[in-house]
Amino acid sequence: MPSNPVAETVASLMPRAKEELTELVAFASVADFAQFPKSESEAAARWITDALTAEGFVDVALLDTPDGTQSVYGYLPGPEGAKTVLLYAHYDVQPPLDEAGWTTPPFELTERDGRWYGRGSADCKGGFIMHLLALRALKANGGVPVNVKVIVEGSEEQGTGGLERYAEQHPELLEADTIVIGDAGNFRVGLPTVTTILRGMTLVRVQIDTIEGNLHSGQFGGAAPDALAALIRVLDSLRAADGSTTVDGLDASATWDGLEYTEEQFRSDARVLDGVELTGGGSVADRLWARPAVTVLGIDCPPVVGATPSVQASARALISLRVPPGVDAAEATKLLQAHIETHTPWGARVTTEQIGQGQAFRADTSSPAYQAMADAMAVAYPGETMQYAGQGGSIPLCNTLAGLYPRAEILLIGLSEPEAQIHAVNESVSPEELERLSVAEALFLRNYAAG
Repeated sequence: MPSNPVAETVASLMPRAKEELTELVAFASVADFAQFPKSESEAAARWITDALTAEGFVDVALLDTPDGTQSVYGYLPGPEGAKTVLLYAHYDVQPPLDEAGWTTPPFELTERDGRWYGRGSADCKGGFIMHLLALRALKANGGVPVNVKVIVEGSEEQGTGGLERYAEQHPELLEADTIVIGDAGNFRVGLPTVTTILRGMTLVRVQIDTIEGNLHSGQFGGAAPDALAALIRVLDSLRAADGSTTVDGLDASATWDGLEYTEEQFRSDARVLDGVELTGGGSVADRLWARPAVTVLGIDCPPVVGATPSVQASARALISLRVPPGVDAAEATKLLQAHIETHTPWGARVTTEQIGQGQAFRADTSSPAYQAMADAMAVAYPGETMQYAGQGGSIPLCNTLAGLYPRAEILLIGLSEPEAQIHAVNESVSPEELERLSVAEALFLRNYAAG
């Protein structure tokens, strides 16, 4: 990176950033309080509150949101008459999954092979540290030229909508001219990228019941309706032979016209085993960013170890359905539930329950903020041009903010590039990406203020 006072300041702050990210990653802030103590999330929220207060933010507050979690808000006033920019991140994280699969403990930030490993390091505690670095660099080099609002969500990964509902009830709180969502990522390390679409999502829990209680498979198997077998039939109906998602009535033929994603690169990024085929049809970008995708997230059934010779009376599954822009998530939920009911065999009793939902998002890339970000990224990433990409994941708050503030410009950047392996074991962040994106965000705020 060429000599630049902002870049030099960010570089000097990186040791402090590592210390702070270490402290923040140490909180097991999973917003599923049936699995993890609520006190861990509350402690993370207090840490962020203290950090904002130390940076001179005013009106710093812990917001008790309707889903029982806390978000953190702060306001940093800029020059009189300045534009207002909202910076977003979230401090809640995915569960660590199989802790035995982690090379180092998931809640201990560990440096290895030039990356920092730990749950939330990229998604999205690192995003909050990125915001802090950008603001500190500006304060050290002439000051922050805009009014800054920061909002750090406490339940984004759960999709329970706490901050969305709070924002709807307090529409003035997050109002801004531009919103920077720090929860996306570059297409690959070193390639500056803004995310222009997010798929929406719905989570549906399905339960199938067939008999009053488990039965001996030797005595009753063959005639007694097996709830687990019925559930397997239902789940299989959600995919065609090639693995494409097939929910009755849901279009799965759209195409993507932006940055392409080669199969070779995707196989490497996704760590697909040799000889295993990719699922679905069309280009990889079509499948990831333009079409719906169903995933079975979990099944309640007996584990192999300790299983008994029984016909199962009940079985449950949690199903995720990602939907592209142009598809209403509520309508997709109805189609998914209807599909499940239609394809449940043998007259088995089936119940479905929606437990999370978020609408898809498409950004307006013609706005002045995008030019300001492109210019900033050209400096932070010498020789590279800012790219537009989609993201298969969902950030439900985006559509809520777009609806509340239709004139606001929304940009999505972040640290979740493919090597970060977010949501998987051994999640990590590239410190070089953290440094470059912090520089880009700082320069963006300066460019945007001057525009």
